[in-house]
Amino acid sequence: MLSMSGLEPRATRPNFTPGYGVDATKVEGLLSWRFVADRMAGSRNYWVATTRPDCRPHVAPVWGLWLDDVFYFSTDPKSVKGRNLAARPEIVVHLESGDEAVILEGSAERVTDQPALIRFVDAYDAKYHFRPDPTNLDQGVYRLSVRTAFAWTEKDFLTTTTRWTF
Repeated sequence: MLSMSGLEPRATRPNFTPGYGVDATKVEGLLSWRFVADRMAGSRNYWVATTRPDCRPHVAPVWGLWLDDVFYFSTDPKSVKGRNLAARPEIVVHLESGDEAVILEGSAERVTDQPALIRFVDAYDAKYHFRPDPTNLDQGVYRLSVRTAFAWTEKDFLTTTTRWTF
């Protein structure tokens, strides 16, 4: 799996505070990027965290797609999420599961090119049986450019906790 830049993300152990018990010097047991990609592709709902102009957080579930190793989602540009993204594109996306956690940090950009929108609409329709109208300005499509990702399995937290940097 490659990042949008075409580079393989670098897996390391996150440097959590000592109380968590994760040894940042041990690399045995790191998860593969495939773990992240499979869970992102297989999820129905995703949580998106944005920041309001007054710096208060906003979190909401969305439907989305893992398409060509990139996360896409849709929201009305006039919604709270859409207004937040226009002011501050930094977001965090995570899955519903705490047992198999996946957390992506980065920035979102609005997708405007028609070929990418058509691919999004076709894949979205196949997954959710709902076909957004790519010409409707109230249906903004966004793409996440990941800077850092985290994942772990709860049952093996101490050995599977992994961070990827791009």
